[in-house]
This record gives sequence, structure tokens and C-alpha cells, in this order.
Amino acid sequence: MSRVPLPPPPPPPHLRTWPDRGSLLSDRAGALTVLHRRGLGLAQLGVLWLMALSALCGWSGVAGAVQMASSSGGFPLDLLFALLVAVVGLAIMAPAMVVMVLWFRRQRRIRQLTDAWLALDSDPAADNRLRSPGLSLTWMLLSFLLCGLGILSSYASAATASGSEAVFQVLLGMGGGLIIWVTGLLGVRKAFGHRQWVMSRLGRSRKSSPRGD
Repeated sequence: MSRVPLPPPPPPPHLRTWPDRGSLLSDRAGALTVLHRRGLGLAQLGVLWLMALSALCGWSGVAGAVQMASSSGGFPLDLLFALLVAVVGLAIMAPAMVVMVLWFRRQRRIRQLTDAWLALDSDPAADNRLRSPGLSLTWMLLSFLLCGLGILSSYASAATASGSEAVFQVLLGMGGGLIIWVTGLLGVRKAFGHRQWVMSRLGRSRKSSPRGD
């Protein structure tokens, strides 16, 4: 997740010092461009997938620990090693979950800043560039693909698990499939949310634009 700070909110009316409307619109367009890239850019999809990959790595450790414990025969050293592996797996998963929560908070902040800069003035020609139908469609298709992969992984693991590693296969497939499915669902939600935002926030800009999109 990028550590570069987000653009600040527009100053309150009594502190605005733009010499003319052209300068205001220029700063407004620059802030909206940065916020749009930080909100819907494909790099953000990569961050989401990277966190899912980290969670998958951690979950594989937990599943392996359960498998080791179930086949240990009650030997204390084996159980202790399984516990250690489980702790390592959870230690890998925890930062991924924390970063994902921080990512969502940042996305919510980006939406708030975007709305604040949009409310500053009206510039339909520049605002139309925020619609990005192709980018939101890419989010949608890739996220739907990920959802399908997660469902397939869950069902396949339950149907094909056998032998001494059946517990590991089921836990890894079901848990990993759930992580993949949820990640895809979050991406779908992001794409739908952007579409709803476009319709609610930019609809009037489109109507007021003499040429539309």
C-alpha cells in the first residue's frame, strides 16, 4: 500500500486563495486525478490480491499444523511442533488482515476526499474522465474470475480429498477457496460501488455537459 500522502481536502471558503476560477479548476482536476488513480487504479487491485496471497500462505501453515496434530499420535513433541507451525501461520495471516482493513479505510477516505473536491465546483469535461468504464469493467471481470476460482477450489478439495493428507487437503482447499472467493467478492463490490457512485455523483455533470462522454 502506497505511503505517499493523499491530496488534502479543499480549504474552507474563508481560506481559499485561488486567483481565478481557472486556477481552482486546475487544482481540482489534479486532486481528482490522483484520488481516482489511488482509488480505482489496477495497483489497488494488486494490493488486494497481494493481501489475499499473504492470507493464503498463512492459512496453509494453519492447515498443515492441523494435519500434523491429527496424525501425531499424541506425541508431545509433534503436537508442540504443530502448535508452532500454527502460530507462524496465524502470524502471517494477521498482518495481511490488518493491511486489508487499513486499505478499506483508505479507500473510504479517498471517496470522501473525491466528493469534497467534486463539490468545490463543476467541470463536466474533466469530471467525465473519472467514469473509467473500462477500468471498472476490468475490476469486475477479474474479480468474478477470482470468485469462480475460489468456489471451484472449495468444491474440488472436498470432492477429491483422500488418503493420509485428506484433512490438510480439505482445510487448505475450503479455507483457501473462501479467502479467494471473499477477495473476488470485495473486488466486485468495489466495481459496483464505483458504478453507483458515477451514477449518483456524476450523472448531473453528464447532463450538463454539451457533448456528454
